[in-house]
Amino acid sequence: MLDNIRDHSLQVARVAAMLCRALVESGVKLDEDLVVAGALLHDIAKTKCLNGACSHAEVGEEICLAHGFSEVAIIVAEHVILSDYHRPLSALEVVYYADKRVRHDEIVSLDERQIYIEGRYSQGQPEIIEAIRLNFGRCYDMENRIFARLHMAPEAVATQVAKSVFLF
Repeated sequence: MLDNIRDHSLQVARVAAMLCRALVESGVKLDEDLVVAGALLHDIAKTKCLNGACSHAEVGEEICLAHGFSEVAIIVAEHVILSDYHRPLSALEVVYYADKRVRHDEIVSLDERQIYIEGRYSQGQPEIIEAIRLNFGRCYDMENRIFARLHMAPEAVATQVAKSVFLF
């Protein structure tokens, strides 16, 4: 894994862990170890797939399954595009959302991340831009679901992560 991808994954894990802890305090049942494992491994195949010859989510899922991490494999498989909303909130949604809040290793708003993703991956093609916007529409819905349970706004994520202690 390239250093920049590792740094991104560590920051996603921090955001996901902070959100997980806050959601648990609000009464949501989540396994922080699973959330952190999913966040740390969500881009495990990114380096291998940088040339565009493979889907890093699919290859990452395969890697996790090959090592017996079936619960983590589901998170890795769906961290790019969430196929369905799971009720109640699960580790999958937390990692999916946390990944969308981190550009490289910087915590940003969904608006900032969407602009970056469109610029980097759309190649100016309207159908790709539309797909990205559809996916971010789901992410905005996920943000509303998550923060409806919390006593903080999405804008407070970076501050809360900076105040938190992580053992990874």
